[in-house]
Amino acid sequence: MRDRISEALGRPAAQQPPWPDPEQVRSVSAFLATLPPLVTPDQVRRLRGDLAQVARGEAFLLQGGDCAETFAGNTPEHVRGTVATLGRMAAVLADEAGLPVITVGRLAGQYAKPRSRPVDGLGLPVYRGDIVNAAAPDAGSRVPDPVRMIEGYRNARATLGMLRSGHPADVYTSHEALLLDYERALLVTDPDEPGRPYAGSAHFLWIGERTRRPDGAHLAFAALLANPVGVKIGPGTRPDQVAEYVERLDPDGEPGRLTLISRMGSTRVRDVLPPLVERVAATGRQVVWQCDPMHGNTRESAIGYKTRHLDDIADEIEGFFAVHHALGSHPGGVHLELTGDDVTECLGGTRGITAHGLTGRYESLCDPRLNADQAMEVAHRVAALSKGRT
Repeated sequence: MRDRISEALGRPAAQQPPWPDPEQVRSVSAFLATLPPLVTPDQVRRLRGDLAQVARGEAFLLQGGDCAETFAGNTPEHVRGTVATLGRMAAVLADEAGLPVITVGRLAGQYAKPRSRPVDGLGLPVYRGDIVNAAAPDAGSRVPDPVRMIEGYRNARATLGMLRSGHPADVYTSHEALLLDYERALLVTDPDEPGRPYAGSAHFLWIGERTRRPDGAHLAFAALLANPVGVKIGPGTRPDQVAEYVERLDPDGEPGRLTLISRMGSTRVRDVLPPLVERVAATGRQVVWQCDPMHGNTRESAIGYKTRHLDDIADEIEGFFAVHHALGSHPGGVHLELTGDDVTECLGGTRGITAHGLTGRYESLCDPRLNADQAMEVAHRVAALSKGRT
């Protein structure tokens, strides 16, 4: 198994930090490998069973949380607010749509972020998430520091402690499997399945749009895991590519093993998604189809803020449901960037947040999130679509 892991991680790996001291990275990784895993194989097996229900059309997957968790923002108030918002959304979906809801948080590990450029507008090395460097706009803060991986682990463990105290035990954790030095260090060998390691960092991991190259390390790593995994697929994805992801990541045909997370944009989803769904159906695999209506609808506001409009988010979800209803497949879930905090990062909604209103409480260090009110609006809309209403 070690040879297979080494082979997978020896492939080209996009979006990895330019660590200044590789020996320090190895030392930190070795220390992380001595720590208890953040999740257990039994918990992961339970999620596999839950996602199998989604893949069969018997349940719905609600996934959401911060674009990028921060160490400073990892407070009981923030975590409870996000989990409470997910709980209210799940209740609406279950009550109005009549399906069990599987809830997965972008929690306890979403500390690394892919970036489109290596430097920011100030000419500084780009901020890659708290697990890599700091957001402060100075050169020293932006130097990648592997010790931050230990801080990421400690913060993730603290978040799990908050989830276990007063919150439902069936809120699973997830994050993008981006930082491979961290993910490798937390692999778990389960005596019941010795041939397949578990990612001990989260119950569910996904591969992003920028790291899903077929010959890359991220996809090869995900293929080894016993955890259920996801892949983000954007509007440039070809049917033959999505079929390859299915064959590579679900070779045994396990329902729910693979979640395909479409992030097409509201203007393209109705045209681009159907041939992908049809191609996957032809493989005979039962995957989870999930809609990420956030990343394809990002824009810059009139005053320079990165934002999204709730109308575009709702329209992409409607297009996603329309495609699946037309093809007879199950629109299995939504994947949202949201918070329980009263932020003003996305436009629109019943409060009518405008471009100038974004300045009120724009707190995200990366992408804009729905606030609790906007998230609930989305939940009601999804519930209506699930019942076949418009």
